[in-house]
Amino acid sequence: MARVCQVTGKRPITGHKVSHSNIKTKRRFLPNLQTKRFFLAEEDKWITLKLSSEAIRTINKNGLYSVVKELRANGVNI
Repeated sequence: MARVCQVTGKRPITGHKVSHSNIKTKRRFLPNLQTKRFFLAEEDKWITLKLSSEAIRTINKNGLYSVVKELRANGVNI
């Protein structure tokens, strides 16, 4: 499975690792992804999402059902 957040779309970015002698080599910055299960009360079922920590905060703020409804409107299969 890809390292992509299902809500925010965050994915790895590239940059440089910089040593003490200022030598730059390529590296990847990975998003802080968590696999989290939520109970969707409106449909009486559990769903599993791969989320960034920012997306977990968004779900806490806006509510799970509104976030899932918005994802389905964008064509994500949940």
